[in-house]
Amino acid sequence: MAEHATLLQRHRAVMPGWLALNYAAPIELVGGKGARVTDAEGRSYLDFFAGILTSMIGYDVPEVREAVERQIATGVVHTSTAYLLRGQIELAEKIARLSGIPDAKVFFCNSGTEANETALLLATYARKTDQVLAMRQSYHGRSFGAIGVTSNRTWKNNSYSPLNTHFLHGADRHLPQFRGLSDAEYIKVCVADLEHVLATATGGDVAALIAEPIQGVGGFTAAPDGLFAAYKEVLEPYGALLISDEVQTGWGRTGDSFFGIQAHGVTPDAMTFAKGLGNGFAVGGVVARGDLMDALHAVGLSTFGGNPVSMAAANATLDYVLDHDLQANAARQGKTIIGGLREAAPRLPIVADVRGRGLMFAVELADPGTGAPSPELAVALMEATRERGLLAGKGGLYGNVVRMAPPLTLTDAEAAEGLGILIDSLENVNEAATT
Repeated sequence: MAEHATLLQRHRAVMPGWLALNYAAPIELVGGKGARVTDAEGRSYLDFFAGILTSMIGYDVPEVREAVERQIATGVVHTSTAYLLRGQIELAEKIARLSGIPDAKVFFCNSGTEANETALLLATYARKTDQVLAMRQSYHGRSFGAIGVTSNRTWKNNSYSPLNTHFLHGADRHLPQFRGLSDAEYIKVCVADLEHVLATATGGDVAALIAEPIQGVGGFTAAPDGLFAAYKEVLEPYGALLISDEVQTGWGRTGDSFFGIQAHGVTPDAMTFAKGLGNGFAVGGVVARGDLMDALHAVGLSTFGGNPVSMAAANATLDYVLDHDLQANAARQGKTIIGGLREAAPRLPIVADVRGRGLMFAVELADPGTGAPSPELAVALMEATRERGLLAGKGGLYGNVVRMAPPLTLTDAEAAEGLGILIDSLENVNEAATT
């Protein structure tokens, strides 16, 4: 039996059946350098999903590896937040400055799920209410509270929640009532809907709106620029807060701005982050107004959050992003790939949409005859790209979107190579679907 088949058999014997695995024949990744990885059977791939947007600056980056090795060499890999942590303080200073949030303070944890739970705690405590607004098609994590603000049935195991959540329009322009609207018209009707929700479904004492500037699991769907500024203008008289979930959109990935929310011309009250900041090491956190962060009356800590090794990796990663202006590189390479995909799309009936910003882009697949969302074609495209040496991810409300987010260090040559593989794969899947 082949190496991967043997490992898959062992996996199924001891791991939960609901753990999602990519590909009909799942693979194990055992090596990596830059934007490329190697599997256990010796096959090399250009990685356009980067561990779900987590290996943000690529694999085996000397600056990150050496920072981690220096910390491990001290013998101190863990102390907990019961002690002063120099790396935490240094990283918090950088994040507070970059966030643009007035008098910002930072709390570190281990994941985006934990970060969103913390932000929701801050908001509901400050406002003394369990009422929260979130976006349709959203995903904010797998814990009890995070599922409560997630609006994607594929990722919800039950309807129980500690929160009283109401979901808003803003990233669902595919619906018939919104098709054909300009950005300005769409924003206008979404704001009217928000005002109606506040008047009919809430008691007025809303804690916060939590939103992803670009929806990750939602298939990289996004609200038009300015919507969240318009939402905040409506919410401010109520005292409701704005939480931007930057777990997938932070650190320059979108190319246009360092944090995704900045494209809307608004400063949130809090931002959550995780994934790419540690370049593979577990880091999550919240940056929020100091008065919000300090308001909690109970004692708190995080045993593993912001541990010395993760902080060494995160500081080195963030410094690398800033020193090499990877935001500009994301904008440049994204323009190449997204532009190339959009140019090819009109001759490929299976392509319903090409969307994205910077190095965060997606292809939505539809049945060429009916126009209905086609998760089967998305699976076929993923298999086709893997066969040709490129790894991608999947998402979307209907599971019909192939989404990609390569390392921010992607080179011109790698962008061209990846685009070529994607177009060749799309042509192959399109031909099979239309003949």
